[in-house]
Amino acid sequence: MGMDSSPPSASPPPKNEWYTNELTNAGLTPVHFFSHGSTMMLGEKSASADYWRKCGAEALERNIKGVVIMGAHWDCLGDKIQVATNPQPAKSPVAYVDPDKYVNYKLNPDLPTAQRCIDMLTQEGFNADGNASFDWIHDVYLILIHMFPNGCPPTTIISMNARYDPHYHMKVGATLRPLRKDNYLLIGTGGAVHNLYRNLWAPMLRFRDNFAQETPPEEWALEFRQAVEDVILKTSGPQLRRAMTRLMKHPRFRDAHATDDHFMAAMFVAGATGDVEDLGASAVMPAEDWELTNMCNSQFTLGAWSKGITA
Repeated sequence: MGMDSSPPSASPPPKNEWYTNELTNAGLTPVHFFSHGSTMMLGEKSASADYWRKCGAEALERNIKGVVIMGAHWDCLGDKIQVATNPQPAKSPVAYVDPDKYVNYKLNPDLPTAQRCIDMLTQEGFNADGNASFDWIHDVYLILIHMFPNGCPPTTIISMNARYDPHYHMKVGATLRPLRKDNYLLIGTGGAVHNLYRNLWAPMLRFRDNFAQETPPEEWALEFRQAVEDVILKTSGPQLRRAMTRLMKHPRFRDAHATDDHFMAAMFVAGATGDVEDLGASAVMPAEDWELTNMCNSQFTLGAWSKGITA
């Protein structure tokens, strides 16, 4: 038997050598993974708030049809997932924020798109239905108020599932990914490092200062924050999906996330941006704020608008 003389297959090129985003991702809207932080982010000036506002302005310039968003404060038991279908939702109140910052902001639920999402999820085997009594929570409306201060665009909220299976939530994102081709903006709002038990609350409780940094962030917070940045900025396509799920096995994950809820939005985003078609798509982290010493609010955009302003 002769030896195979064919040349060895080439290893995949580094991310920056893949085809450009305009070739691989043409016609797809970008996807955001936003760390919403504490409730005080609603009323305070920050680099994150400035970036959220910039992203909202860019989306409006592109005449998006609407926003489809998964947060971190609504989940369903069993194997169920739900989509918000309340035609007149109220807002859950928040502490340490002047009510004038949010009570008069008019929400805009997108019921036709909600039904479309239910249909898409059901066709992929999810036990999905609508929830006509769900009131919106700050993880969602905090982001919308900053992004779209002059009016809420049509918005559809997707719940989590309380089993917090990363692959489940990634599949949710993958299932709804086609909405990017129809000019919908997909957002996951959770946290890069979000462990309420490890935060230092005294400056906020005593002085209403959520950005006080009397001591540096602890090692575990810095370590996991860097791991999240490396995964999002240095991988793409299916590799992004694999790397994102592995982060939940990171030795510092449980320090960074005492509960899994604020990391499911990252899985949703990886599902929505982790197709083969997304290989080489851009990813940026233009803003970040540290709150309560150990809470890291990193802001990421994966993909870019195909023309004009880029992410």
